[in-house]
Amino acid sequence: MSNDRYHTVGKSILRRGAKERLTGNPIFCADMEPENALYLKAVRSRHPHAGILGIDVSSAMSVPGVVQVFTAKDIPGKNLMGIINKDQPLLAEDKVRSLADPVALVAARTPGAADLAAAAVSVDYDPLPAVFDPEEAMAQDAPQIHAKGNVMVQKKVCRGDVTAAFDKAHTIIEKTYRTSAIEHTYLEPDAGIGFPDEDGTLVIYASTQNPHYDHKEVVSLLGVEDHAVRIIQAATGGGFGSKLDMNVQGFIGLALYHLKQPVRYVYTREEAFLATAKRHPFVIHMKTGADETGRITAMQMKAVCNTGAYGSYGIAVASRAAVHATGPYAIDNVNLECTAVYTNHPFCGAMRGFGTPQMALAHESQMDLHARALNMDPLEIRVLNGVKKGTVTATGQVLTDSVGFQDCLTAVQPEYEKAMKGWLSEPTPAYIRRGVGIGGMWYGIGNTGVQNPSTARVAMDREGQVTLFTGCADIGQGSTTVLSQIAGEALGLDAMDIHVVVADTKYTTNAGATSASRQTYISGNAVKQAADKLADVLLTEAVNYLKIRKSDLRLENGRVFDSRHPEKQVAFSRLAPRILDKGGELSWQGYFDPETVPLHPDTGEGIPYSTYAFACHAACVEVDVLTGETSVCRVIAAHDVGKAIHPENVIGQICGGVAMGVGFALMEEFVPGETISMNDYHIPTAADMPCVIPIIVEASEPSGPFGAKGVGEPALIPTAPAIINAVTHALGKRIYALPASLERVLDASIASGHFNNCYQES
Repeated sequence: MSNDRYHTVGKSILRRGAKERLTGNPIFCADMEPENALYLKAVRSRHPHAGILGIDVSSAMSVPGVVQVFTAKDIPGKNLMGIINKDQPLLAEDKVRSLADPVALVAARTPGAADLAAAAVSVDYDPLPAVFDPEEAMAQDAPQIHAKGNVMVQKKVCRGDVTAAFDKAHTIIEKTYRTSAIEHTYLEPDAGIGFPDEDGTLVIYASTQNPHYDHKEVVSLLGVEDHAVRIIQAATGGGFGSKLDMNVQGFIGLALYHLKQPVRYVYTREEAFLATAKRHPFVIHMKTGADETGRITAMQMKAVCNTGAYGSYGIAVASRAAVHATGPYAIDNVNLECTAVYTNHPFCGAMRGFGTPQMALAHESQMDLHARALNMDPLEIRVLNGVKKGTVTATGQVLTDSVGFQDCLTAVQPEYEKAMKGWLSEPTPAYIRRGVGIGGMWYGIGNTGVQNPSTARVAMDREGQVTLFTGCADIGQGSTTVLSQIAGEALGLDAMDIHVVVADTKYTTNAGATSASRQTYISGNAVKQAADKLADVLLTEAVNYLKIRKSDLRLENGRVFDSRHPEKQVAFSRLAPRILDKGGELSWQGYFDPETVPLHPDTGEGIPYSTYAFACHAACVEVDVLTGETSVCRVIAAHDVGKAIHPENVIGQICGGVAMGVGFALMEEFVPGETISMNDYHIPTAADMPCVIPIIVEASEPSGPFGAKGVGEPALIPTAPAIINAVTHALGKRIYALPASLERVLDASIASGHFNNCYQES
């Protein structure tokens, strides 16, 4: 009876929503225009740091077409938001802490009227000294941004005796690394619409990564009951972490609460650049020691990250940075510290990798520096130090299963050796230098040492039709397809035959944030658990119907059949009414929360993640030593994903991660006050993309759904370190600050003598 169509895990089936996107059919929030909708516009601060003495909206209210201008006093609930700690007001009340801070909200009948009224709002400010550098913000006499002080959080991981290990080290490398603030630069701007439903419910469609978080925040801001607000995720054109924070949702909720009529808010690109979260800029001081064989014996790391005016995901970023500072390497003696600091910079939050991409630049550069000092091959030193089963991490966690880092190194090795032995020696113009670099990575799946559960529901109706209900927001990563595959595999159904209801707080329960590469592993387990419960009920009823032992029964194609005698079978559509008529249950909830142990506040000891993803990238670059231009020619990318539920989806994530890594390495840098829009911000184009050779490594995770882990963020993390190591290989001079822009590469070329030699030859 077995039909391979009904075994969907491990297959690259058609992605849900693919046809709609190819034909331009999905409705994004910016495309939604409810009839008679009012247009919203926030009034932003004119100072990076100032007290608010008063706000006069009278001139704004006199603009034709203006319906209302709201200030903090119009917020009926708690005027505080924040994913982890509540420190950000929806509308500033007593002071502003960055140029992004909103002080008022205009509702008008036309976009033009909204713009004119926003410009007409008069705010009496008392300017205060501002501080933008996190290290300066830590000084005792620095301007105080929040009453509790400028240091938001400090996270530590300590193990062994670092001092003694350094005393015995054969080589010691101590360097400082810097990374820049990064804009997410998704194509779809932040947008949302809202309207009151027939029963008075405030319905908000939003471009979001976490509708249930949005719901909780809007309910708190408005001071209403949970049922009074409904959040629905619209088709979302990218997020990368920025759409975890509240952007337009609170403004829409506030206007709906007071006006009870449809409203819409679409950020301009300039507003998105100003007012949304950025990747945290880091300053990383790292010192590592190795013995004469190349084994890393000690690491000391102090990092400071700029969280900007508000916390957002800063605590999570600092935690993950400290835990991941060692990279995927076994180091017995560590003293690691990451401090997140408030400044008057626009707020920084989650962005693909949560501090791990910044830390990877440091630990992968250190590995190459040790390899050079010891005359070792960069791949060889990583094989020597790489984690494996039985490794004890810096937090004291023993890695027991699905530790595929060594497999990733092995997978990359043939292409790496081919590049080192053949590609490097191919003739090039005199002004071109070639280099090959390696970058390793590990990434804990889910949130760090805290509960981060997911729930899901799988239900069958009397006709045998199955519906999956999940709060998981699909922002392009394909989670809706993958979760359908997991449910289909458990129930013996084609994934496309399962109806799905996704990310609607009226019908779905909380699946947690689409972040931390957690949805396939965590929500996938919740879905599988729910589907398994439904499958068991169907099998139990089939025992009564077919008079066959449960152990001999299988589910496939909407039927239960005898595996020994396939002609003996019964359809789900016949079993479902029998179960319901007996008072049985066909709707089942699944719940999964990874097993973790909170980290000790002083030592960082604990189990921060239940499982880890691993990867290794090798990059081949060409550097023009006369112009500083770096071309990434090829990236070999091996990723341990546990099990690839949808292999083409995994490949897509790897290629997308490489693209983002190229930007992080070579060109992206957000400078407050200077970077206004995409006109001022350089991201990779198709012409900048290398040939990507993706390699899927499957070190099955026992606790994952059908062995799966995740790949969303890991796909990015090793790329920039591999590129920087390759540029160093090409020039013989290392760059310690990202991005490795034309100017920085040219400086390195001049310092290494390549520029002068080629200039004189030409």
